[in-house]
Amino acid sequence: MAGSTEMASLEESFRKFAIYGDTKATGQEMNGKNWAKLCKDCKVTDGKSVTSTDVDIVFSKVKGKTARVINYEEFKKALEELAPKRFKDKSKEEAYEAICQLVAGKEPINVGVTKAKKVGAVERLTDTSKYTGSHKERFDESGKGKGKSGRENIVDTSGYVSAYKNAGTYDAKVKK
Repeated sequence: MAGSTEMASLEESFRKFAIYGDTKATGQEMNGKNWAKLCKDCKVTDGKSVTSTDVDIVFSKVKGKTARVINYEEFKKALEELAPKRFKDKSKEEAYEAICQLVAGKEPINVGVTKAKKVGAVERLTDTSKYTGSHKERFDESGKGKGKSGRENIVDTSGYVSAYKNAGTYDAKVKK
């Protein structure tokens, strides 16, 4: 079988894929979705000899009858099941070694993460240089929002009506 360092990295890969996408996961058990992701990311599935259907069937075969997850021992059994299908030209032991090397040391890949893109109307509506009136006051010259200071009405506590020409002159008149 594989060396102890390879088994440690295989177990590490199992744990990384087991906790992927689940904040409450402990890394002791892996669900079917993460098993399928592991097989896809580590190139165990090749679309010809091993398909996603094969991966699902093997998962169902190795897990307990009512269980929804597999542990590390069942994970190794699942790899043993897939190994002869993936590497047809090798013996059972060599195929298991080869499939362990595919999985060992790998991590989940975040491919195809959706990014928002501005097109057409969205671009026009989010262009702060075209804002007018009170909305214009909410952004600085670079188009970055001013935050609360841009939204909040700053209260004038001087005691004068806004836009009064002689504001601040009362004290000077009274002292004469």
